[in-house]
Order: sequence, then C-alpha cells, then structure tokens
Amino acid sequence: MQASPGQEGFLKLLDAHRGILYKVANAYCTRREERGDLVQDIIVELWRAFPRYDPTRAAFSTWMYRIALNVAISAHRGAGRRVTDALSLDLSSMDFAAADRELASGDDSLQALQQLISTLDEISRALVLLYLEGYEQDEIAELTGLTASNVSTRLHRIKLRLHEQARSGKRS
Repeated sequence: MQASPGQEGFLKLLDAHRGILYKVANAYCTRREERGDLVQDIIVELWRAFPRYDPTRAAFSTWMYRIALNVAISAHRGAGRRVTDALSLDLSSMDFAAADRELASGDDSLQALQQLISTLDEISRALVLLYLEGYEQDEIAELTGLTASNVSTRLHRIKLRLHEQARSGKRS
C-alpha cells in the first residue's frame, strides 16, 4: 500500500518523536501488552487529530505530548475505550520492539525512577514526564491546562515525595 503525502509526513514525524510514545506508555502501563495497546491508541488519536495540527502554534513534540498524555490519562482512569479501528496507516517502518527493548534494558537508576513515577497519580505522572523532557513550567501549564503556579507547587511536592520514597526505599 502506497502512503499518501499526508500519511508520509505524519509517519516521518511520528518516527522522529516515537520516544514520546514509549515514555508515556511506560509511565502509565506496567505490562508490556498494555503499553502496546496504549501506544496504538495514542497513534490512532494522533492520526485522527493530525489534519488539525498547526505547526505555527506548537512544535510537533509538544502537540504529540498533549494528545499522548490525554489518551494515557483517559485509559488509565478506565474512561477510555480501545480506539484502534480500521486504521490504514503502514507502521511497519517503525521499530516499536527495539524501543521497548531499549526501555526494558535501561540502567537501574532509570528503572528505579520509572518505578517511583508509577506510584504517582495520572496528572503527577504527566507533570514529571514533561518536566524531565525539559519543558518549562509555563509550557507544562499550557499542555496540562493547569496554572503555572499550580504546576510549580505540584512539581515541588512531587520532587519531595519522590525524594522521600527513594530514601525510604534505600533503607529497606
């Protein structure tokens, strides 16, 4: 099947930013099968929204994070239904298995951080992911719909909580 120019552009952008898919899926899903399902759901929603993507308003990665986090939060809360349908995108060029192996074989400190992040609520996970990606508080606020001061306060509390969990985990 020949990809349309729109599909080709979408697939190139998706491939260039596929790490976002796995960071979000890994933060919200513990089982490999769940991560795969979530990645598929995110891709479907990205493709559905792609005609409305405006590169003058946001970088693709920012736009992608917004959609990925919304899908993940909805799925995690159980409000989301499986959205995968007869999607006619050829994703064969994307090596999802390699990205999954890369995440699984990460160093111990990364796995420990992922485990700590998994204890957070849905919104806190999103805040931490965006913070670790280097987004500024104003950008995180825009992506999540929170105020900048709320983001600042929440991030401070999350850092304290994660630090305390890490310290208490080392003692055990």
